[in-house]
Amino acid sequence: MSEQSVPNWREHGVRVVSGEHLDLNTPQTPGMTRAAAINHATAGAQKLWAGTVEIHPDAKTGIHHHGALESVIYVVRGRARMRWGERLEYVAEAGPGDFIYIPPFVPHQEINALPDESLFCMLVRSDQEAVVVNLELDAVAEASDVEWIDPIHAGK
Repeated sequence: MSEQSVPNWREHGVRVVSGEHLDLNTPQTPGMTRAAAINHATAGAQKLWAGTVEIHPDAKTGIHHHGALESVIYVVRGRARMRWGERLEYVAEAGPGDFIYIPPFVPHQEINALPDESLFCMLVRSDQEAVVVNLELDAVAEASDVEWIDPIHAGK
């Protein structure tokens, strides 16, 4: 292998983005603060977007979906309440250490379940495109609780 074909791993290898250098220049939603950590600008990422989100006490997003993107939310601190479905008829909660997976095109709403404490999460999306499709849905007043049990552990 010639020297010309050896990648410059120093310049094109691992990237560490300090928590002090997160990029707040992202689409914002009232009641939330998003900050990008990993994207093309900060780390040269080609396919992923990762960052943080703070949902202020007793705040919630509008009803929306993210198109073909997949999203993963990791709850760091606080209590997340997720509603989803054609009429937001399903609900589940997650706390510190829990992961939330949101498949493509699923109508959903993120809610801080605590009235006096911020919810802090880490968010990863399958693309860097900031896709948010806001929806006008007639949400049900009472949603059905859904216990999250993955298929591998469902029978245990």
